[in-house]
Amino acid sequence: MDTRQMIVILTYVVLTQITLGNIDEFDCVDIYKQPAFQHPLLKHHKIPKYFDLYFLLINLVSFAMFHEKFTSNESFDRKNDQSCPKGTVAILRQRSETESLNLDTDDHFGHHFAVMDTYPDASIYRGAQADISIHNLTLQNYQLSRSQIWLENGPPGELNSIQVGWAVHPRVYGDSATRFTIYWTADGYKTTGCYNTNFPGFIIVTRKPSIGSIFKLSSVYGGDKTVIFTPHVYSFQKNKYVLTVFFFASIFMLDVFIPGWALKVDDEMIGYWPGELFTHLKNGASRVRFGGNTYISPDGISPPMGNGHFPLKDYQRSSSFLHVKLTNHRYQTIEAKTILRNADSRCFRLMDRRYTKENGKSFSYGGAGGRCGI
Repeated sequence: MDTRQMIVILTYVVLTQITLGNIDEFDCVDIYKQPAFQHPLLKHHKIPKYFDLYFLLINLVSFAMFHEKFTSNESFDRKNDQSCPKGTVAILRQRSETESLNLDTDDHFGHHFAVMDTYPDASIYRGAQADISIHNLTLQNYQLSRSQIWLENGPPGELNSIQVGWAVHPRVYGDSATRFTIYWTADGYKTTGCYNTNFPGFIIVTRKPSIGSIFKLSSVYGGDKTVIFTPHVYSFQKNKYVLTVFFFASIFMLDVFIPGWALKVDDEMIGYWPGELFTHLKNGASRVRFGGNTYISPDGISPPMGNGHFPLKDYQRSSSFLHVKLTNHRYQTIEAKTILRNADSRCFRLMDRRYTKENGKSFSYGGAGGRCGI
């Protein structure tokens, strides 16, 4: 662990000594004393006024214009629906031995992927979302298994990447629970690369435990119901199109438009990555991926991906992404119909599925892992 990471952790420990209570693994921290504001680029950043009201209006407009579903967030294991006091946010308690930086580049030894990928053309995307099935897995300490969405832009050495989904990561969390996990880098993983709020950057606005939360339910192989959650990442820029679409809102809150990337789960606003963090993602995402990723243990064994089984025609026996959608450069939600398939190991497979009204654009993926090569 380098000096920078140690300073961040020590600062976080000091700040959380003056918390206004705690909820299980989470501390209630003053919203402006959360780890994000230790970032040098965010020292003078102000959270937009009326943030919650603004995004409620966004949801209503999305429903009216694009017929997007409107659901409450019941994904996380929150006992008695607890939340932090007003003016504070719930921050997952940092483990002192956690390493914030992690090499997650596609070509780094030990990573395997089974993903759907947008075509490498000139398209720019302003957001992505999907219904992701949730599964329990058992991993060794240095292994990693994730199912997530990537939004990226920039050349490899300057890559900006936002990643959202679920992960089983004993090295980060100290257990093999399936947890809501985010990750980001602003420079191709060279000096930045952070899970959750382990390093300053992502600003949490919800008062309820979220980032790092264990999921309340998970899918059972061959069971009656597939348990899903719906992460949605989308950007907002100060431009005429957005101001036109949300004109009735901007009359009252012109200052709430934030260049950056917002994150919600189902219809609960979790927080956002301010635009100050990024260079290339300020212009939108040039590449979006959906799917699974694993990382091997020191003995060369890859953990399972998805539900730990190859995909089958039966959704109840497969790990899947349903209603895979993109937001285009005009801020219109579209079905992700033209995307590439890629499974880079014999241990994992990916099966594209036909579009249906029930499941939208969907695919299934996964595998048991093992000795999968490099």
